[in-house]
Amino acid sequence: MKAFVLDRYGKKGALRSADMPMPSLRDDEVLVEVHAAGVNLLDAKIRDGEFKLILPYRLPLVLGHDVAGVVVKTGPQVRQFKVGDEVYARTDDFRIGTFAEFVPVKEASLALKPANLTMEEAASIPLVGLTAWQALVEKAGLKKGQQVFIQAGSGGVGSFAIQLAKHLGATVATTTGTSNVEFVKRLGADVVVDYRKQDFEDILRGCDVVLNSQDGKTLEKSLRVLQRGGKLISISGPPDPEFGKSIAAPGFVRLVMRLLSAGIRRRARARGVGYSFLFMRADGGQLREITRLLEAGAIRPVIDRIFPFASTNEALAYVEAGRAKGKVVIKLK
Repeated sequence: MKAFVLDRYGKKGALRSADMPMPSLRDDEVLVEVHAAGVNLLDAKIRDGEFKLILPYRLPLVLGHDVAGVVVKTGPQVRQFKVGDEVYARTDDFRIGTFAEFVPVKEASLALKPANLTMEEAASIPLVGLTAWQALVEKAGLKKGQQVFIQAGSGGVGSFAIQLAKHLGATVATTTGTSNVEFVKRLGADVVVDYRKQDFEDILRGCDVVLNSQDGKTLEKSLRVLQRGGKLISISGPPDPEFGKSIAAPGFVRLVMRLLSAGIRRRARARGVGYSFLFMRADGGQLREITRLLEAGAIRPVIDRIFPFASTNEALAYVEAGRAKGKVVIKLK
């Protein structure tokens, strides 16, 4: 099968177009013929070697986390899916590889594709949708009437999280550039901070939840816009000891995580707020909940550009540039 392969870690290195053997199928997996694959900043970070401690992949590696496609084969233990089903998923860590013609996906991580979405639209959803769900529903327990600050509202996670937070009944604040102010308002943002002209710390107060996706300086400032009892959830780090425990990391890796997050956890405690790091995981059950919202029209996919499969490296570079409005997708079929 044709695939895009990472041979060695390196910043902005190109993936190699290659013919690879068909992936082996485990008993609890289905083989999906890839029709479309979402492109995420996570793919670039893994390529650059930023997650070597957390995700020690063996190279060469086929990158890609989001998939929409058709089931072509099922393992003997699979009960929920059959050949011909249109499905979508965020593949599991250590079983990624959606920048290819075929990818195996664990049954527990898979869901039927939303009936009202194209393959490209469906492929744009899993990673960002599950990130927003696990941050706002699972970790934050976001409730009607609460105020949430979602950073980078025009990006992949931000554009989904704004819509989910509004569906949950929250008041939503976000940051974006001047050209995207009206765009994020249409998604449902109530308070929009133009980061080119304003500092969110001067405008926001008393937030219940902050979803941080930016740098360390922004993380520090985020503490100051939360009220006591609030929750700061970061998807950009630093990782905390709870995360190390959840992935059963080796002792020295847990120690590194403890040290990396010691400062922010201490300052959060001093202000009476909680800090947690989120590295989203594959979850077919949560994806089915998201499907219901998509089919009901409560959330709509936001796609910036669709690239042909041959242009996978260009798609990755476009995502890395940080200017995408919503998601970037690769089309195979």
